[in-house]
Amino acid sequence: MVDITHKSNTLRTAVAQAIVKVSSEETIRAIQNKTVPKGDVFAMSKAAGLLGVKKTSDLLPDCHPLPIEFTEISYEIDKLQIKILITVKTNYKTGVEVEAMHGASIVALNMYDMLKPIDKGIEISNIRLLKKTGGKSDINKP
Repeated sequence: MVDITHKSNTLRTAVAQAIVKVSSEETIRAIQNKTVPKGDVFAMSKAAGLLGVKKTSDLLPDCHPLPIEFTEISYEIDKLQIKILITVKTNYKTGVEVEAMHGASIVALNMYDMLKPIDKGIEISNIRLLKKTGGKSDINKP
């Protein structure tokens, strides 16, 4: 693990995304109407994503355990694609980019798990960091 003892606490923010593509409008309707057999896909996936953010340092050896002070998870549906957007914030010595991307990944994997009984053509893609503020460098991708 990198030595961060010399760093100061600053507000660190990261925004990440993941894309879940389904194979039919029926799947999108089942999600929106909350008729997926395993339950409310958006609510369950949000809960999984929150756990993913909090548990990042338990799974990735070089990630520091850090206080997560804010997490927001939202969804945008565009035809057969669901864009997962996740924002993570902390006041700490190191950034939350990996936590945000890990959370987005877990949300996407949970959606896959919940939807696989009704849709065999699900794809997960484009897990990436969209924005990072705080620390030495800011990143803002279109």
